[in-house]
Amino acid sequence: MTQQELPVAVVTGAGRGIGAAISRRLSRTGFDVVAVDLDGESASRIADEIGGRSAALDIADAEAVRSFAATLPRVDALVNNAGIFPPAAIATVDPDQFRKVMDVNVLGTLIMTQAVLPQLTESDQAAIVNIASIAAKVVTPGTAAYSPSKAAVVSLTKLLAVELADRNIRVNAVAPGGVATEATASFSADTEREARFNSLIPAGRRATPEDIADTVPFFLGSDARYVTGQVVYVDGGLTESTVSFLRAAQSRN
Repeated sequence: MTQQELPVAVVTGAGRGIGAAISRRLSRTGFDVVAVDLDGESASRIADEIGGRSAALDIADAEAVRSFAATLPRVDALVNNAGIFPPAAIATVDPDQFRKVMDVNVLGTLIMTQAVLPQLTESDQAAIVNIASIAAKVVTPGTAAYSPSKAAVVSLTKLLAVELADRNIRVNAVAPGGVATEATASFSADTEREARFNSLIPAGRRATPEDIADTVPFFLGSDARYVTGQVVYVDGGLTESTVSFLRAAQSRN
């Protein structure tokens, strides 16, 4: 099969962390991956590594996203992974900061989905995976904008699944727990704090980006042909340990 014949997957936030791992995993699965990131250099680096394509894109910019989508004659899969996580307390969070998180995490997911709907509708294997978070289910202090945004992503996932079913487009979500990425490196550098956090996870450790990425191909493949509107928590059992998790989180304040 030539590259032109491969199914096309667009992955946002693909330049690093979970998005980079998803891009690599989908490439190995047999997708022609379009790596999208606000940081065009990081997206290009991943694309070069996997033999895919890349684009520098602000997913919250509707006009820019529409222009990008117009360059894609085919899209079979969309992975809405891009997101931001500025910590803030609910009592002091700046409304502009709150709005920016919603713009990227929620509105960006909607804008990307709307932009590639024509191509997805033409595909006979169309699927969307939104990357949510356990923060949609288990809130902790200091996530004033992030937790509500990921709860909205879960709700949006379910609504899209219902509304797009008649187009034969399936929509599901993957909700990671604690993941070892560049974003959590400073937290993990405190070995005592990291040990306390890992002790709350039944699996005993943070996830790797690959742990999350390995879940995505199932939702995009034919084995999940009758699965839509679902959320899978890839968290090592953390959401089933909410009491100890919340107590530990509150003890840090």
